[in-house]
Amino acid sequence: MDLMSTIKGSLLENFFPKGWDMEKLDKCCNNPPETITDRQDWWNKEFKPVSCETLGDFNAMMGHEIAVEIRKARDEGRKIAFILPVGPMGMYKWAVYFLKEWNVDCKHVYGFNMDEWSDKDGNTLPSDNVGAFQNAMQQAFYGPLGDLTVPKDQRNFALKNVLPTYSEKIERLKSDGAKLVVVFGIGRVFHIAFWEPHFAAEFSSEEEWNKQCYRLGAKLHPLTVEQNAVTSFKSRTTLVPCFANTIGPGLFLKADKIIGGCDGTLGRGMMWQGLSLWVTLRHGPSIWIPSSFMPTLAGKLFFLKELAGPLVAECN
Repeated sequence: MDLMSTIKGSLLENFFPKGWDMEKLDKCCNNPPETITDRQDWWNKEFKPVSCETLGDFNAMMGHEIAVEIRKARDEGRKIAFILPVGPMGMYKWAVYFLKEWNVDCKHVYGFNMDEWSDKDGNTLPSDNVGAFQNAMQQAFYGPLGDLTVPKDQRNFALKNVLPTYSEKIERLKSDGAKLVVVFGIGRVFHIAFWEPHFAAEFSSEEEWNKQCYRLGAKLHPLTVEQNAVTSFKSRTTLVPCFANTIGPGLFLKADKIIGGCDGTLGRGMMWQGLSLWVTLRHGPSIWIPSSFMPTLAGKLFFLKELAGPLVAECN
């Protein structure tokens, strides 16, 4: 017995996005752990998954990758734009460390946070609220950089009146020679930012889906709410908003380079991101699996080795 053989007549029968082939998702995970980095035909030739033994390694390596891009842009005398997540977060401490060690001023850096909690109309929390992504970025990255930090007028957050300006601002920067780097995690339902898989039902083609640059008050999938209850709200589902403002594929697929991270282990052999990682690397591009497009871009995806599995049932 498994999900596929028992789902009919259950409470989950109409729960998952209708474009998911559950047997195909399961097949993506049915591989030896050591094969997870095996190249697939549809990957970008400059895409590379990077296995990390420990969370400390993961944070340091991902932070180093961010800092190197900032230093390289400084050395080459050009601007650089980053689309930034709040999750994963541990890499920011190391990015700050390296930038301070190298004395790299970030006047040439432009930050665009990829998402923010909202209500259905796109209204967001005050910037100093403990749950606001603006606050998290100030505490983890912009604040600790001190005198080397990104200028305030070059920090963009996914607010109702700011998110719609991202595309024009980024295009202007790119036309001025800037490189766009997208830093990201992968959601339980394979989202990038809060661009959810069920949005695919609204579009008649991949081309139309690809043009979507943002959404205000995006309706979150229940699994996304529960993922965040576990990872960000100490299990308190009641604290998690049901909507968010988010960038879309019209922005994250324009990356000149990607820096991704999967660190979703929970201890005692438990994890929430193993399926998400394997499907991202094996499924092939589908608008019902937003993260499946990321390997088509140049860059790196750092992941904790434990997430590769083997993904088998255990009693804990």
